[in-house]
Amino acid sequence: MTDNRRWYDKDPSLKEALELLSLSSKDEKDQAAEFIQKLQDQVAADVIESVYETMNKYCEKGNRWYDQDPFIMKAIELLRVAPPHVQRAAAKKLIKALSKDDIESLNLESLNAEE
Repeated sequence: MTDNRRWYDKDPSLKEALELLSLSSKDEKDQAAEFIQKLQDQVAADVIESVYETMNKYCEKGNRWYDQDPFIMKAIELLRVAPPHVQRAAAKKLIKALSKDDIESLNLESLNAEE
């Protein structure tokens, strides 16, 4: 059995969404990151500060696939600190958009309805 060492390995939807995202084109990653960054409104201000601390620590220095792009890294970190129900809803939307090659369809409308 594999060890869940990444924060998103514990949730199958998050794991699938981030694996699909890691295999996506730069343009798809940027559009997905733009969608994810809209989650900032649903994350507490003190948590946002921890996102920036993590970015300062790992941006362009870390080994994760998203550490090399500050825009994508910020989006993934926002997703990481979002409440679990928001993570799952965003992951479902990402999976749907990436698997249908329809990344432009991403929006936050009905995100809370998908809890």
